Amino acid sequence: MSVNRCVYLLSRSHIRYRVCASTAAVANNTTLHPTRRTFEKLSSRHSSSNSSSRPLDTSLFVPLTLKSDAGGDGTVGEELTQPLDKSELLKVLNRFYKRKEMQKLAADQGLDARLFHQAFVSFRRYVLEMNSLNADFHIILSDICCGAGHIDDIFPYFMRHAKEIFPMLDCMDDLRKISDLRVPANWYPEARAIQRKIVFHAGPTNSGKTYHAIQRFLAAKSGVYCGPLKLLAHEIYEKSNDAGVPCDLVTGEERISVDPEGRLSGHIASTIEMCNVTTPCLCAEEIHVCGEAAAVDFVTELMYTTGEEVEVHNYKRLTPFSVSDHAVESLDNLKPGDCIVCFSKNDIYSISRQIEVRGLECAVIYGSLPPGTKLAQAKKFNDPDDPCKILVATDAIGMGLNLSIRRIIFNSLVKPNVNEKGEKELDTISTSQALQISGRAGRFSSVFKEGEVTTMQRDDLPVLKEILGKPVDPIETAGLHPTAEQIEMFAYHLPQATLSNLVDIFVSLAQVDGVYFVCNIDDFKFLADMIQHIPLNLRTRYVFCTAPINKKQAFVCTSFLKFARQFSRDEPLTFNWVCRHVNWPLVPPKNIKDLVHLEAVHDVLDLYLWLSYRFMDMFPDANLIRDIQKELDGIIQVGVCNITRLIRATEDQPTPAENTASTGLAVLDTPPLKRGRGTKNQRKDPRMTDSSLSSRLVRDGLLTKELLQQLQREWVREQSQHGEDSNSANKGKRKKK
Repeated sequence: MSVNRCVYLLSRSHIRYRVCASTAAVANNTTLHPTRRTFEKLSSRHSSSNSSSRPLDTSLFVPLTLKSDAGGDGTVGEELTQPLDKSELLKVLNRFYKRKEMQKLAADQGLDARLFHQAFVSFRRYVLEMNSLNADFHIILSDICCGAGHIDDIFPYFMRHAKEIFPMLDCMDDLRKISDLRVPANWYPEARAIQRKIVFHAGPTNSGKTYHAIQRFLAAKSGVYCGPLKLLAHEIYEKSNDAGVPCDLVTGEERISVDPEGRLSGHIASTIEMCNVTTPCLCAEEIHVCGEAAAVDFVTELMYTTGEEVEVHNYKRLTPFSVSDHAVESLDNLKPGDCIVCFSKNDIYSISRQIEVRGLECAVIYGSLPPGTKLAQAKKFNDPDDPCKILVATDAIGMGLNLSIRRIIFNSLVKPNVNEKGEKELDTISTSQALQISGRAGRFSSVFKEGEVTTMQRDDLPVLKEILGKPVDPIETAGLHPTAEQIEMFAYHLPQATLSNLVDIFVSLAQVDGVYFVCNIDDFKFLADMIQHIPLNLRTRYVFCTAPINKKQAFVCTSFLKFARQFSRDEPLTFNWVCRHVNWPLVPPKNIKDLVHLEAVHDVLDLYLWLSYRFMDMFPDANLIRDIQKELDGIIQVGVCNITRLIRATEDQPTPAENTASTGLAVLDTPPLKRGRGTKNQRKDPRMTDSSLSSRLVRDGLLTKELLQQLQREWVREQSQHGEDSNSANKGKRKKK
């Protein structure tokens, strides 16, 4: 009987465990079983990293507001004793607050100093503002005020109030159990019930690892390919069908079934987040994982927890690439097959503009372009009959595009990143990133059988050599994210908490061992806070907040908000509604600002398609939206092909600072500050101090010093000639007079 097979691509920075944990593994060249060293390493991590010992972040606990007139017994307490003196009652309550014994008792029940203070402030206000208290509590307070009772008798009533405003105190054990993320291998009993073979294809870029894994995928009776990008899923979908193996496509925004009647094929090409971990194919008998060698030890340890055998195939690069001894230094030194890699759109715009001034054509690829536009630009660059022989791109070329590149040129080695805390920072690219990008030069399938790597700036070249000379940092942990089911269970215990607050509390309580970490949830919370005021049930709210959105795009965020609001009214988002929202039909861009907006509209249509596969009734016109999205892709392609003209048009238009910022476009003729390693030791280019037009033109390579001198000589001659003509004209006028 043929076995099911599945191909996985591991991320280079971390592994999303919900998809990979039940499937991925690595080892050395032969089938391995876990060693004693592995066991000791895992045991050490587990004991040292169990987060149950981590102090709870009680700042996440938001107190509920209770009604002051609820829960009383009328005037029974007053009838049995006497009315309470508010001023005396205030003194009693403040004495209770200062008693160390009460604070210790409260701490034993989950109230740390912060929560104790918040609970007491609420309790004091509640008691003083209450029209009538419960009879027993009224009697106790009266006795204390009269000196006939002990102040500690207030504690049970205080704790009852504290648990009403902090309901999580009463269910903390349940919440800890729900957020216990240790031993995630147990989450997939179907996968654990079978004996599986894990094959890890380890190697650098252009080593053939994916090719060999795909051959096994095509030979299997059934299988699922999971890739991190839509472009990769599309590529496997096309290759599989071209090879005569029927294969369906499943991405967040698209479903294509090759069977005319819609029956599922035995093979599926999917983006990794769309993979259904409960289908039999994912509980496959044979699983193939593609990644770099830095993941081998870690995934081997993961497979130790599942008790599965591992086999590793190591690959070497098929074609060599070398680091040049010389930097490019000037765009005048560009050659056919060169690719300049930038880490910002502004640099893309600036460099492509300067290349055009030199009479050269260039293709442009960056992350926010639609997939169709990226492929069109890649085709233009790869076409030997096309005059375009230069590529300007971001590190988006590192994944999912086959490009015929001879030389990779790093315009800069500094890239904006988001650290584990969600903070933005500028830092020198890692060895893994540098290798991934450099590996695009001289690929096996291209016309260039050897690749070359260098930098634009001379000072960056030794830094690049140092980076590439370092070993790749090993992958050591995998990311976990709370599921919708877990958040729903939290909400059952904390019905008044917002989704953002629920996720925060979950992360604070989550217990993981040392092999895992809880993924950064800032983007999820950003969307949750944005739509918190919109009435949606929790599951719908959760799904909306997992949508792939570029939160830097204001138009995309506004559209997301409008989608959620329309959904909450139970009003379907029709094709006509969307067309009115995006102002369809659209026209080719006239400047960079227009191009950026069209890219945002494309993202909005992507969002619609993504939601349409989760809420088909409310997003009913997916096919019509896909049609205009393809048309929009063509419009954007026209804009990108004329990007230098758009840049000129943008330069010619005086744009307010706030509008310039919104397009992500800075002063195009001003290169970015040259940076050292990271955000520290940033060095200012001395040429930046000279702001004269001639100096800037020379600096940016738009004018040579020789040409500038010639222009100066011509200017002197013109001024001299102009002066002579003026004198002759004045003499003539005087003669006529």
